[in-house]
Amino acid sequence: MTRASETQDGPVMLSKDGLPDWLDPVVRVVETVEPVQLSRFLPPKDGAGRQSAVLILFGEGACGPELLLMERASSLRSHAGQPSFPGGALDPEDGDPQGDGPLRAALREAEEETGLDPSGVQLFGVLPKLYIPVSGFVVSPVLGWWREPSPVDVVDPNETARVFTVPVADLTNPDNRATTVHPSGHRGPAFLVESALVWGFTAGIIDRLLHFSGWERPWDRGKQVPLDWRS
Repeated sequence: MTRASETQDGPVMLSKDGLPDWLDPVVRVVETVEPVQLSRFLPPKDGAGRQSAVLILFGEGACGPELLLMERASSLRSHAGQPSFPGGALDPEDGDPQGDGPLRAALREAEEETGLDPSGVQLFGVLPKLYIPVSGFVVSPVLGWWREPSPVDVVDPNETARVFTVPVADLTNPDNRATTVHPSGHRGPAFLVESALVWGFTAGIIDRLLHFSGWERPWDRGKQVPLDWRS
């Protein structure tokens, strides 16, 4: 396995070696899921869109398996105030968007936004590229195991309002699940966890991971949360 800190001038490697057994269902999702099973919004066939990546980082905390999330600053022009995975657009130095560029970008953005030490992260898979129409981003969801946890917190308050972890048990708890209703009429999954409403792209990815990994529990899809028109 290659440590991220040792790959500044070489390829960033994916490795499934030594992962905890409870991640096996997630590994199977990475190996088998089709793009249309994750979202109806797929990258434009003409290649349009800005290449980006997010880091879906699984760790193990006091309450068992958990995910790292952050809340975007309310002053940002895009997705202001929303909880999200760490991530952002690829920079030229990240390399080939069709190669290991998304891996590098996911680690770099996570370090810039949360102070995460990338050397403690083992990347083990990448989901199919998805599309966020409202911002024009083509997103590569990169999955990692927080093999050696490091302290995380807000690095730049102009970009990030909060950094937090959410136990997977809370995400699968039916009491914490709901359906958001946008003024446009669009509906999507949501999670009410850690004093936050996780919705949109991030909630969609979590919802699909829980479903295809077999972790999902039956929940009331009629429980609705209206979204502000500015969302």
